Amino acid sequence: MPKRVLDVGQCGPDHATMRSYLTRNFHCEVVQTHGTDDTLAQLKSSRFDLVLVNRKLDADYSDGIEIIRQIKGDKAIAAVPVMLVTNFPEHQAAAIAEGAIQGFGKLEYETPETREKLAAVLGG
Repeated sequence: MPKRVLDVGQCGPDHATMRSYLTRNFHCEVVQTHGTDDTLAQLKSSRFDLVLVNRKLDADYSDGIEIIRQIKGDKAIAAVPVMLVTNFPEHQAAAIAEGAIQGFGKLEYETPETREKLAAVLGG
């Protein structure tokens, strides 16, 4: 059974790049959401193995940290691993402080470190 990844807040081209990278490197299905409400609804109604949250949501440029805070504050979905997608270390640190695991930036897709971070959750 493929792993399921929820990709939150990416614009169309970034989501296409993310989906391509993930499906090329891992046996997974990628579902996209755009904001807090649809993200929480997906997490409560379906099984996901990983949530990737953009630092700034494309739909309204709100802060992805807030979605991480809401996921980790809800006991029903808090156990799902979450990573922030950002190139900025200070934002990675803020996400980790909210309960996320170390994420990666869009400029880091092809690094061995990014693949290792994702493999720790997605296998292979």
